[in-house]
Amino acid sequence: MKTSNIFLTTSNLDIGYVHRKTQNRLFKDLNLSLAGGQMICFMGPNGAGKSSLLRTLAGLQKPLSGKIKLHSPTEKKANAEQIAVVLTDRLNTLNLTVAETVTFGRYPYLGWNIKLTAADKKIVAESIDQIHLQPLLNKKLYELSDGQMQLVMIARALAQDTPVILLDEPTAHLDLNNRVEIMNLLRDLSRTTNKAILLATHELDLALQTADLIWLTGKNQDILKGLPEDLVLNGSFDEIFEFKGFDLKTGKIRHDPFRETRIRLAGEGAAYLWTKNALERHGFDISAEEQEISITLVQSPTSLRWVIEKLNFREEVDSIENLMKLL
Repeated sequence: MKTSNIFLTTSNLDIGYVHRKTQNRLFKDLNLSLAGGQMICFMGPNGAGKSSLLRTLAGLQKPLSGKIKLHSPTEKKANAEQIAVVLTDRLNTLNLTVAETVTFGRYPYLGWNIKLTAADKKIVAESIDQIHLQPLLNKKLYELSDGQMQLVMIARALAQDTPVILLDEPTAHLDLNNRVEIMNLLRDLSRTTNKAILLATHELDLALQTADLIWLTGKNQDILKGLPEDLVLNGSFDEIFEFKGFDLKTGKIRHDPFRETRIRLAGEGAAYLWTKNALERHGFDISAEEQEISITLVQSPTSLRWVIEKLNFREEVDSIENLMKLL
């Protein structure tokens, strides 16, 4: 990683709150960095302090000790010109249009007359294009779905034109399609705009598939950092989240067999995995060795069949549901 590509660093940073002169420390001695072209997902259990870290990095909350350094070609830049923040707080100005809301991203740069320059208008237009918001520009915020609202907030952050974007739970309360869209969008934006994007999220499955790096809240008020795959394989996720009945290495809920029947399953691809999932969910033990009951997937470009054989019985079915009826 090139040093010139690093936009933010922390040195021996302690984060938390002071209540009646008593420190409530959430993290200690953090030495972190955010680099352009990367999307980092920040994860951990509820109450671990993820939002507090984001707010501290953004300058909205004072650290207990340590330093945060923003690396900019122009050291005199204001904080709002270097970090854009998308929080979970609901807006009170729902009567604004989408176009007006995105334009607010330029306000840190405007003079006393609050007049957009040609350059400002160009950046706003580019932000709208990057998020594909043209069909929504004249809609009021109260007319938007939750997913559309999040896209507008991301566009506003882009219009702020900062090297760092911090987001707190950007996919909260969204359906699967919207969650996937926003995670893919943020990942692509980090690469195409060379921005450093850090987001706190509970979307474990999506983070593992989209993040360049994971920050994971440790048990010693520290943060574990690494590639998603390394943190899965070295057991860091299992240690922090203490999964109950979930096998992260396979991405599946564990099903203990509750039937005495073992079944030999033969096949490949997605159909094999989903068939195995259904059988295990219904309590069957799956084996690759010969058993009294055998199920074979027969696939062609135009059809998918399941062949079940047991004793002198053999039958083909066209769905897992019909397969289960024969068991």
